[in-house]
Amino acid sequence: MSKRDFYEVLGVPKNASEDEIKKAYRKLAMKYHPDRNQGDAAKGAEDKFKEAKEAYEILCDSSRRAAYDQYGHAGVDPNMRGGAEGFGGFAEAFGDIFGDMFGGAAGARGRGGRQVYRGNDLSYAMEVTLEEAANGKDAQIRIPSWDDCETCHGSGAKPGTQPKTCGTCQGSGVVQMRQGFFAVQQSCPHCRGTGKIIPEPCTTCHGQGKIKSQKTLEVKIPAGIDDGMRIRSTGNGEPGSNGGPPGDLYIEIRVKKHEIFERDGDDLHCEVPVSFATAALGGEIEVPTLAGKAAIDIPEGTQAGKQFRLRGKGIKGVRASYPGDLYCHVVVETPVKLTEFQRKLLKEFDESLKKGAASIRRPPKPGQTS
Repeated sequence: MSKRDFYEVLGVPKNASEDEIKKAYRKLAMKYHPDRNQGDAAKGAEDKFKEAKEAYEILCDSSRRAAYDQYGHAGVDPNMRGGAEGFGGFAEAFGDIFGDMFGGAAGARGRGGRQVYRGNDLSYAMEVTLEEAANGKDAQIRIPSWDDCETCHGSGAKPGTQPKTCGTCQGSGVVQMRQGFFAVQQSCPHCRGTGKIIPEPCTTCHGQGKIKSQKTLEVKIPAGIDDGMRIRSTGNGEPGSNGGPPGDLYIEIRVKKHEIFERDGDDLHCEVPVSFATAALGGEIEVPTLAGKAAIDIPEGTQAGKQFRLRGKGIKGVRASYPGDLYCHVVVETPVKLTEFQRKLLKEFDESLKKGAASIRRPPKPGQTS
């Protein structure tokens, strides 16, 4: 015959104090003591007396009560591989597995067996210029922070009151779901894993114990960082629960579009305007770099789209040993708003080109030398 729940036997709740358990046992002991029951009622009274005595012996021993609360009758059965100690390793192994499945994945055991939870991570988008990304910078940002409430000093309870131990989980922050042989633990739905109930919440923080504010954080942007990269600031995320560690802050870099340069990895690209005359005759021009100006030689007859490479004038990435290159793409400028004299010269120039081309294409007349 299966045993009844010990709390049910004594008629006390699971959060009953030791004194309440003693009083309930004394009452039952007097009622069912063999000396007080004779005749046909003696057998039934004796069984109930033994049942009450066993329940009292278990629940008045703190260690045995804890084992019973966690594993039920199997936790205090001396035939079950040494009682609570022998059963514990097996049950805890399954408890951890099912705890992960039923909400315990983000939590861990803290002092007193309560579930502690790591705080959420935060994300912050920071815009930087291409020059700042290339050279690095020290920046200050404003991020959310959580300070202890000055009204309740972090307790979450209205001044003059105190949080109370949760009666559902007895302050452990976890409750058990029994399914046959197994005991599955999950966060207490009554206190949400805190182990405490606040009857009168603080009106300032609404029982949270913390007030959201802002703080200034110093951030070092490393040289060579690229668009989309993240910087982790450990411990600057949201605070944890039940004494758990805070989350982290992730600063995501957004590089602003540059007026001249376009980044491709560690290389830079830019368009370089070249006059029609310089492209035709050749010459030296200045081109921009992130570090200032540089000179390149334009060969005679340079065509639009010609690419010139300046080694080491790109960006040295955060993981690179050497800087990238700068690629200058030639854009031949067409002259506009010409004067009459310039128009005349260009027409003469164009005609000379046509004549030169025609003479090359026409075969020489008989008797003429080519």
